[in-house]
Amino acid sequence: MSLTPHPAHNGHTGVMGTIVNLVAVIVAIASVAAALGNAAYLAILNSAATKRAGGAPITTYVRSRWPLAGGTTAGALLAWLMTASDRVPVDFLALLIAAGSGVVATKALRSTQERYRTGG
Repeated sequence: MSLTPHPAHNGHTGVMGTIVNLVAVIVAIASVAAALGNAAYLAILNSAATKRAGGAPITTYVRSRWPLAGGTTAGALLAWLMTASDRVPVDFLALLIAAGSGVVATKALRSTQERYRTGG
């Protein structure tokens, strides 16, 4: 009995492995979009605050949020990179990392939007 996968499977378990990989890729791409959306919103907010008198509290807030934005972006990109593997367990791990990064980035974006939302 060999501990390595059969060469014909390339580490995937046929169709199921392909489906798991496809789902992981889709979730990773969505996670990257959410993380970059959060980072872009922070950049726009910071740019507007630096041009406005009295924007110092906003720039301080934005500065405090950069580590979270960077971490979620790094996690999402790592997950997307992991989907290049031909192993189902790695795809599952990528799926978990991507989902976590995406959820955290989305919550951070919503929190920032609610904090600085003006008008209708």
